[in-house]
Amino acid sequence: MTDSPPSPAPGRVNRVVAVVPARGGSKGVPGKNLARVGGVPLVTRAVAAVLGSGAVDEVVVSTDDAAIAAEAAAAGATAVERPAELSGDTASSESAVLHALDVLAERDGADPAVVLLVQCTSPFIAPGTVAEVVGRVRDGGADSAFTAVRVHEFLWLVRADGTAEGVNHDKSTRPRRQDREPEFRETGAVYAMRVDGFRERRHRFFGRVELVEVPAADALEIDTADELDLARRLAGGRVTAAELPVDALVTDFDGVHTDDRALVLQDGTEAVMVSRSDGAGVALLRATGIPLMILSVELNPVVAARARKLGVEVAHGVADKAARLRQWLRDNDLDPARVAYVGNDLRDIPCMEIVGWPVAVADARPEVLAVARVVLHNSGGAGAVREVADLILAARNSS
Repeated sequence: MTDSPPSPAPGRVNRVVAVVPARGGSKGVPGKNLARVGGVPLVTRAVAAVLGSGAVDEVVVSTDDAAIAAEAAAAGATAVERPAELSGDTASSESAVLHALDVLAERDGADPAVVLLVQCTSPFIAPGTVAEVVGRVRDGGADSAFTAVRVHEFLWLVRADGTAEGVNHDKSTRPRRQDREPEFRETGAVYAMRVDGFRERRHRFFGRVELVEVPAADALEIDTADELDLARRLAGGRVTAAELPVDALVTDFDGVHTDDRALVLQDGTEAVMVSRSDGAGVALLRATGIPLMILSVELNPVVAARARKLGVEVAHGVADKAARLRQWLRDNDLDPARVAYVGNDLRDIPCMEIVGWPVAVADARPEVLAVARVVLHNSGGAGAVREVADLILAARNSS
């Protein structure tokens, strides 16, 4: 039996607002909402998906964390400070949405017509999905709607005596998948509600409830470190880019400008193979005035020699690459969000986590591919730097 929907509140604003709850604390995955998937913080991915739908007038990020608030604002959202009493482990998502609505109502003098609850922990929300969920409530007959994935799973529970019992099936009968009625599991990603009904019921399901089916590939929800790792690996196969809108470029040396091999001569000196096309790409970037730096742990004359040949700044023999990168960004008054870093190995990850555009060469280690926002088609020493240069120049030419 469904609840009968309340009458619409008079004078409400005909707007759609999305609320993204994003606490700073998380026991399962510390700092989860700022964790990067595909090189982008989870909170930023959520805001981008909602704004990309074209169906939402404003995105509000409800948070108790200053770093999350800053990230949300940079992504185009309105940050709302979440009170301490609504920021604990037992606080519900509904409480965060209701608080955000109160803040907006005080600002605007009226409620929006539709509110969305969007969870950062779903990293693969498609903008089209957001638009469809909104449409079910705004334009259709639903009072609330949510995302779900089709499943054909046999579910079991374990009783107090340790025995297993079937939940949604008769254990004596094993019908084929195609002979079973499909069931749907909430993805936890997107919920839409009529605001007047939500305020009255104070929970997300009321009146006529409809679901929007999403592909299984979009249904991952991150609650554990293993799920975060899986999301990063999946994102590595979904990352593409036609351009890189950045103001500066920093690269590792070994494995980026080279194929990570070295020829050791009889006298102990080393030689490496580099790509002439990479040199041409660097020359094009220098001609546009883009700051460049090679940043390497290795203290090796060959690194300095290649940097001199390319005419770019170099810092090699650097024990703490992340600290050196931060200093370089400050010295050059650069916004980290507008900087690309190209890496291939584990020691590059701290630097990749600082910038807005972490880039991995095609043959980078899996851990590096997992945190990259862009994965190149070319390998280190085989045109990777030229490929990055072309992407940066494409962005400049299109602006």
